[in-house]
Amino acid sequence: MDEELKREIILEHYQNPKNKETITNNHYIKMNSNNESCIDNINLYVLIEEDRIKDIKFDGEACAISTSSTSIMTVNLIGKTIEEANKYIKNFEAMVNEQDYDEEILKEGNAYNTIYKQNNRKHCALLPYIGIKKILNKKDKDNL
Repeated sequence: MDEELKREIILEHYQNPKNKETITNNHYIKMNSNNESCIDNINLYVLIEEDRIKDIKFDGEACAISTSSTSIMTVNLIGKTIEEANKYIKNFEAMVNEQDYDEEILKEGNAYNTIYKQNNRKHCALLPYIGIKKILNKKDKDNL
C-alpha cells in the first residue's frame, strides 16, 4: 500500500468515521480506552450475540490516528466471531509492533503498517484494540 493511499484511508476514516455513535442500549458492552498523556478518550460499545460481534459503535474525542484506527477496526470486526476478531487483533498488534503478520486479514488496517516508525503514535493506533480486547476477555470469562 503506497503512502498516498494510506493517508487517504486515515483521513477518510478520521473525517467521516464509520460507526461513530453513542449507544444507550443495555445489551451493548461498554469499555473506555484513553491515553493519559493526550486527549484520546474513546468509548467502545460492543454487541456480542452467540459468539459473534453483531455491532460495534464508538464515541469520544481522539486524534486522527486513534479515531481512524477505531473506525477501521469497527468495520473489520463487525460480523466476526470472537475467535476471528482475536485473530484480526493479534495481526494488527503484530504489524504495529513490526512483527510478522497476515496483511490479507487487515484490509484497510494496513494503513498503519509503518506506524512503528513513530513510537509515540503506536499507542494511538492501538487504543481501540486495548478496549476491544478487554471486552472480548470479559466476554470469555463470563461464559466460563
